Amino acid sequence: MTSSVLRVTLDQPFADQKPGTSGLRKSSRQFETPHYLESFIEAILRTVPGVAGGTLVVGGDGRYGNLRAIDVISRMAAAHGVARLITTTDGILSTPAASNLIRKHGAVAGIILSASHNPGGPEGDFGVKVNGANGGPAPESLTDAIYACSQTLDGYRIVEAPSISLEAPGQHAIAALTLEVIDGVDDYLALMQQLFDFDQIGDLLRNNYPIAFDAMHAVTGPYAKRLLEGLLGAPKGTVRNAVPLEDFGGGHPDPNLTYAHELAELLLQGDDYRFGAACDGDGDRNMILGRRCFVNPSDSLAVLTANATLAPAYADGLAGVARSMPTSAAVDVVAKQLGIACYETPTGWKFFGNLLDAGRITLCGEESFGTGSNHIREKDGLWAVLFWLQLLARKRTSVAAIMADHWSRFGRHYYSRHDYEAIASDRAHGLYDRLKGLLPSLAGERFAGRAIATADDFSYTDPVDGSLTTGQGLRLLLDDGSRVVFRLSGTGTQGATLRVYLESYVSPEGQLQQDPQLALADLIQAADQLAEIKLRTGMGVPTVIT
Repeated sequence: MTSSVLRVTLDQPFADQKPGTSGLRKSSRQFETPHYLESFIEAILRTVPGVAGGTLVVGGDGRYGNLRAIDVISRMAAAHGVARLITTTDGILSTPAASNLIRKHGAVAGIILSASHNPGGPEGDFGVKVNGANGGPAPESLTDAIYACSQTLDGYRIVEAPSISLEAPGQHAIAALTLEVIDGVDDYLALMQQLFDFDQIGDLLRNNYPIAFDAMHAVTGPYAKRLLEGLLGAPKGTVRNAVPLEDFGGGHPDPNLTYAHELAELLLQGDDYRFGAACDGDGDRNMILGRRCFVNPSDSLAVLTANATLAPAYADGLAGVARSMPTSAAVDVVAKQLGIACYETPTGWKFFGNLLDAGRITLCGEESFGTGSNHIREKDGLWAVLFWLQLLARKRTSVAAIMADHWSRFGRHYYSRHDYEAIASDRAHGLYDRLKGLLPSLAGERFAGRAIATADDFSYTDPVDGSLTTGQGLRLLLDDGSRVVFRLSGTGTQGATLRVYLESYVSPEGQLQQDPQLALADLIQAADQLAEIKLRTGMGVPTVIT
């Protein structure tokens, strides 16, 4: 069948297509605006190096708009001379699996269709993210260039051709483009089998060690079914909400105690399960639970670092570790005892990518339920779940016992994040700008009975490429090692989100408390008073506490 290239003229470029650290996220309705998606894809295809004659990987989390976007991207890629486009059955591809495919097939880039943990459906959100040839999020230099291109577009090119079904693996042609539809799960499972001892984990799961995994009607359902119930032999029904749905079943696919509350209740209030886990919309985040035990993501990174040699892939030890600035310093203490480097970076996986590519670190993580290693260049939810199952299979103990042992060795970093979501942008920025203006006068002042040792706006000089990143969060570092951090998040599409991070360290010899919120109560109250959160937002309590 012959195909022709259609050149579509735009009256004017769209002004709001500036991608953030997680790509371009807007409402589904915005992406359905005529020419909106096509304009952003045109900017990508004109900007990414090596597109003509190269290979692209495309897929997404199955949310509303996923298949339509893959069809548009395929036909536009053909119009731009892409030689090979790899996508997956039904277009379902997790972000970590996409990173693996980019690296495995030597693709020049990947286009990942997801708004991560944001709700989906016609009234929800959609997103487009570009990953580079290393499999990681595109660097700021590339996203800036894509945005600059989007602002000068006068049109786009697309091949006129029938839509191609993605229901089964196969090869298709769109003009000179070869479209390969592959099984999206196979390559990822093969990679996991190289990293962990599946015989050992399978022996655990087959011998009266009931676990529950919540896929939240998102992308990890097909992966977890094949992995946990198939290869590892967990009982049928172990994976809950396993079928990806365009609106995630009406839920919010964010694996935390608020949005994954049914799983949390099973583990924290019941006795039927020994281990529980959940992943988010695109599969890069994870939540870990034990019986009567929630594992804080910051602690999870520290525990995996302390026990890394129990997994075959890391048996020879770690080159180093890294954490985002808002993440607690729990992993710092472990790294110091292990004698390995520990880096504190801005939020955003691309900063870890530089360190991973340079061989400076092996593990990395963020407090926002993201953990990863040098096996790909994204955070990886199911990888973290398998890592925990590997520890449990080797230690033959409970999650709570692992945590108690860790705190007895390294001390405990009481830690919590309070999210105030959907604040009117002017109010959020007014609060933040006022607080930033106070920073120079705060050093030496009293805060929750402690002295403020340092008050600053975090900046980072990349040790690999020397680039400087500023304005990453307002920090109060107290004289006893406690911290309070304030950040504005750009991941929402409705208003702004204020995130407040609170941390207090208790040494192994100190008195531990059960409830982190009680342990942090004085910091919580002092943070609200200093920032005037209730006064300026009208919110008496956070939307989400983790």
